[in-house]
Amino acid sequence: GKLYIINATKLAHDIGLGQRTNTIMQAAFFKLAEIIPFEEAQQYMKDYAYKSYGKKGDDIVQLNYKAIDVGASGLIELEVDPAWKDLEVVDQVKEDKNNDTCNCKTDLLKTFVKDIVEPINAIKGYDLPVSAFTGREDGTFENGTASFEKRGVAVDVPEWIVDNCIQCNQCSYVCPHAAIRPFLITEEEKKASPVELITKKAVGKGLEDVTYRIQVTPLDCVGCGSCVNVCPAPGKALVMKPIANALELEEDKKATYLYGSVPYRTDRMPTSTVKGSQFSQPLFEFNGACPGCGETPYLKVISQMFGDRMMVSNASGCSSVYSGSAPSTPYTKNCHGEGPAWASSLFEDNAEYGFGMHIGVEALRDRLQHIMEGAMEEVSPALQGLFREWIENRAYAAKTREVSPKIIELLEGKEEAYAKEILGLKQYLIKKSQWVVGGDGWAYDIGYGGLDHVLATNEDINIIVMDTEVYSNTGGQASKATPTGAVAKFAAAGKPVKKKDLAAICMSYGHIYVGQVSMGANQQQFLKAIQEAEAYNGPSIIIAYAPCINHGIKKGMSKSQTEMKLATECGYWPIFRYNPLLEAEGKNPLTLDSKEPKWELYQDYLMGETRYLTLMKTNPNEAKALFDKNQWDSQRRWRQYKRLASLDFSEEKR
Repeated sequence: GKLYIINATKLAHDIGLGQRTNTIMQAAFFKLAEIIPFEEAQQYMKDYAYKSYGKKGDDIVQLNYKAIDVGASGLIELEVDPAWKDLEVVDQVKEDKNNDTCNCKTDLLKTFVKDIVEPINAIKGYDLPVSAFTGREDGTFENGTASFEKRGVAVDVPEWIVDNCIQCNQCSYVCPHAAIRPFLITEEEKKASPVELITKKAVGKGLEDVTYRIQVTPLDCVGCGSCVNVCPAPGKALVMKPIANALELEEDKKATYLYGSVPYRTDRMPTSTVKGSQFSQPLFEFNGACPGCGETPYLKVISQMFGDRMMVSNASGCSSVYSGSAPSTPYTKNCHGEGPAWASSLFEDNAEYGFGMHIGVEALRDRLQHIMEGAMEEVSPALQGLFREWIENRAYAAKTREVSPKIIELLEGKEEAYAKEILGLKQYLIKKSQWVVGGDGWAYDIGYGGLDHVLATNEDINIIVMDTEVYSNTGGQASKATPTGAVAKFAAAGKPVKKKDLAAICMSYGHIYVGQVSMGANQQQFLKAIQEAEAYNGPSIIIAYAPCINHGIKKGMSKSQTEMKLATECGYWPIFRYNPLLEAEGKNPLTLDSKEPKWELYQDYLMGETRYLTLMKTNPNEAKALFDKNQWDSQRRWRQYKRLASLDFSEEKR
């Protein structure tokens, strides 16, 4: 036999294909396999490349032609030593390198990873006996498993330049995979590290006893470069370097120590700020989303704010795939064992499913209140006061978090029936944060009826729609969120109808909190919107602009945050908040958070994405008219929002 190798990653980079190696590898396969004469295979591949990419421009076609050529020419034959065939194969017990970054390890979790996760990831799932799933008949999987995978898929990862860092934490805020985090470290913790840690003086009031460090986990990073592009420090505080450099500097060991052993000092800075929010532990980490994904940064920040008491129902789509693909889940727990509870039902009933979760939890909390009220006469004055405090504030997370441990402490050890019943339901004492998660295919189309049904109630439920303006997971089909002129599957000639204004529909109810956000346009506005939405005692919906690989962003997905900024700046995606509580104060509930658009940038934005640019090649006669209509639709929508924001609500004060 013969042995060949090919450095497809380097070849792809050299010819300008970035990290796309599939065409190179396919050509190498046909060169070696000789299923048909390679010259024929080469021509077939080039013909198909033209068919697939011709609409995207000659540059893309020529790149694929080059990839097919270098796939053959880049093969290197290695000389095989005949002695290799007689080498003795010895089964080795896998060494426990303990390089996971998990800070919620329990014997149960470690056993689950060893007995279930690792065999499935090694494609040995069929070898698992039925007995391996005893106690898991309902399909429940442990949180925190993604931190054990350490896939190491990135070619380049960010390296922190300590002297340039201004400690803004924006790199952590925008990371789609929670693979870069800031830490506040005491001198004792620094000395306890198995590898020397370089830190700098922490900037901020009351941080004199700690130092600051940004830590990348190179084996979890996917190398998108989003953190580098968003870094505002003069000269940049992050630079992309080969992953081998990071491993040589033992960044993986530093991450294992910091992520797994050093506490997240959430109390040192207000979590209402972008910087302060990033000292909270992400309870959504190391997911399988595309590099530069526009969806996952939103979920990660939400998990940092509310994850320790969060329940999630998830629609089918990208978010269900990167959140719940067996055997690992990116949802994790903190060192107290608290984290999001996640489940997915169907595409079409996600809102109802999440609504049912919320109603079920509140029914159990009603039972808690009933037990407390019934026991008032027989408990101590101290418990009476705590029971009343809980009943009066059960809808408020901060207060229930304060009161709950005090109630539990006074009830433990008691034999009375009321005490045992309350302790049996103690996990429901702290108010849950119910979230319904999905994309535009679910929210605008297939699940819209359920979404409308749930929003029409007065229940305290939070919804986030990650709007990619197509059905992303199934390959980019048009949805009602797709704007005029965009090319997508089922809209090959450009979508003729304008985008459905889901935010306006929701605002028409009057009692729904509505936030339209774009992280790259205004990081603080997104943070404020989710905190207001979660605190609002009623239904809320956040509609988040999410750049997607299906858009064909010419800048590349590493610039997804930049694309978000441009979309808002040019008027394509205005950002605002509609808070019904303001109406009761006689104020207009609609706050426009974006400035007057720079309409002269609008067509530049459209031409920066293949989903629009393609139409100039396939349907040039209609393209201009459709793009003009697209811009007119956005201008009319902006004028309508301005009209709504200028209305006088003084008569509504109550």
